[in-house]
Amino acid sequence: MLDPFQAGCYYLPSMGNSFSIKRVLPSLFPDDPQLDYHNLDTRVQNGGDAMTVFPRIQNMDPEEAAATREALLRYCELDTLAMVKVWEKLIEVTK
Repeated sequence: MLDPFQAGCYYLPSMGNSFSIKRVLPSLFPDDPQLDYHNLDTRVQNGGDAMTVFPRIQNMDPEEAAATREALLRYCELDTLAMVKVWEKLIEVTK
């Protein structure tokens, strides 16, 4: 999915010369709160958070571990939805 953006086939100034999903997604869908990573649980709002918190779950109390696991799942869910929405947008603009 990086290729069309990196090649300059589709670019918006709001991407700020970055082609990461965290920059592309809000550029393509600026007014969709469902696609806003900042609306996720503060435990996991980006890949760095996910990589940091995942190995720590085993040492958390059960309640915190469950909440953190749920936050990870919501983050992964949004990442997947984001890729689908970007793909759909690319299909739309090529028609």
